[in-house]
Amino acid sequence: MKRFRQNSLAMLGLFFVTLMTCLAIIGPWLSGHTYYDIQLELKNLPPSSQFWFGTDDLGRDLFTRVWIGTRISLSIGLAAALLDLAIGVLWGGIAGLSGGFVDTLMMRIADTLYSLPYLLVAILLLVLMGPGIPSLLAAMTAIGWITMARIVRGQTLQLKTQEFVFAARALGAGFGRTLAVHILPNAAGPIIVTLTFTIPGAIFTEAFLSFLGLGVAAPLSSLGTLVSEGLPALQYYPWRLFFPGLALSITLLSFNLIGEGLRDVFDIREHP
Repeated sequence: MKRFRQNSLAMLGLFFVTLMTCLAIIGPWLSGHTYYDIQLELKNLPPSSQFWFGTDDLGRDLFTRVWIGTRISLSIGLAAALLDLAIGVLWGGIAGLSGGFVDTLMMRIADTLYSLPYLLVAILLLVLMGPGIPSLLAAMTAIGWITMARIVRGQTLQLKTQEFVFAARALGAGFGRTLAVHILPNAAGPIIVTLTFTIPGAIFTEAFLSFLGLGVAAPLSSLGTLVSEGLPALQYYPWRLFFPGLALSITLLSFNLIGEGLRDVFDIREHP
């Protein structure tokens, strides 16, 4: 924590992640307008004291929609990253600790899936399953866990040759206990760093798929949906693209700054 606090960019990223999260939670209640408040006579109004981010083509308050969209994007990104974490840790840990034929078989399956284009697979799955949050999470997680699995497997292969693991096995620790108690806690650093970089990747993927109309289904909207709606209006109503685009950019940059800071903190070559 001391080394992390000394990293000014990482602290800046943490501040903005906290700010965006708080605004995603309480922001929709600050403007006094509801998410579905359609007022056609107020459509495409510029930012003002009444509508802080302006309105869209249906007269809905863009400030409320941006923070609802941020909430949805953050939720989907975190959920997809946690699913990648769970699957990747189990797959990589079991493969690395088992070794031999089991390791070879599991990692060849992972390599085969990893060779497939990630976005293409996600798009094909969404076309088959239809838009919606459950299908979106399934499509994003289908091969998104492989990077985590590779990291965990590499750490497991290193740690299982250490003396404390041999001692635990000699004292009767079983496969599951060895993995859960002795190996994974000692691999926490790389796992946390990988998870931190997985979150902005998942948020970007969700935004891209929603931009294409394959993500969050109406009437809900994420930041990607708002960017898609604002792009055709860029020439005449630029605020409709600027504010959701800015919120998405700040969120992605902040998580990446935190990830860079955590990577420096856990780098034992730099901090022995």
